[in-house]
Amino acid sequence: MAKAFFCLLLPLLIAFSQTSPTTGADSTFVQSVKRNPMKLRSEKLSHFRFYWHDIISGPNPTAVNIVQPPGNKTAPTGFGMINMIDDPLTEKPEADSKLLGRAQGLYGLASQGEPGLLMAMNFVFSTGKYNGSTLTILGRNPVMHKVREMPVIGGSGLFRFARGYVQASTHTFDLKTGDAVVEYNVHVMHY
Repeated sequence: MAKAFFCLLLPLLIAFSQTSPTTGADSTFVQSVKRNPMKLRSEKLSHFRFYWHDIISGPNPTAVNIVQPPGNKTAPTGFGMINMIDDPLTEKPEADSKLLGRAQGLYGLASQGEPGLLMAMNFVFSTGKYNGSTLTILGRNPVMHKVREMPVIGGSGLFRFARGYVQASTHTFDLKTGDAVVEYNVHVMHY
């Protein structure tokens, strides 16, 4: 019995001896870390409301098509189309309202059954306390629903370790141009 146990233990000992960090001159690979290196404060919940302007038309579009679906351009949902965005985020729905930041990323029509977008974007804030901070959104946006919910999966700056969700609701949509203004309500836990 002891011999069988030793035969099972020996390969594990060999494996661990080959993968464990060495001490001495090459010890920069693994170092101990202070328990609270970022001096995290207590977590807080913040709510933001702003307007996302997706402008496809005119001389200065903020959303441009980068992939057209091959062979199904007449599909009712536009499945396969991808747009790159650098959309303004404003305080009010009017385009000349105070600029709070930009939504940068992309969205693609990812549903064959209904108009549904896969949204991958960063809200990059450019004013006030949150200037330079970002929130990252990744999720499904079924655009025909009155309110769509997508997760906040992270962030940077004051939103490091952020988690939460956004609720999007269309404020205006121009059928001729494809331009849209969407109200975003953001609920996020952060430090």
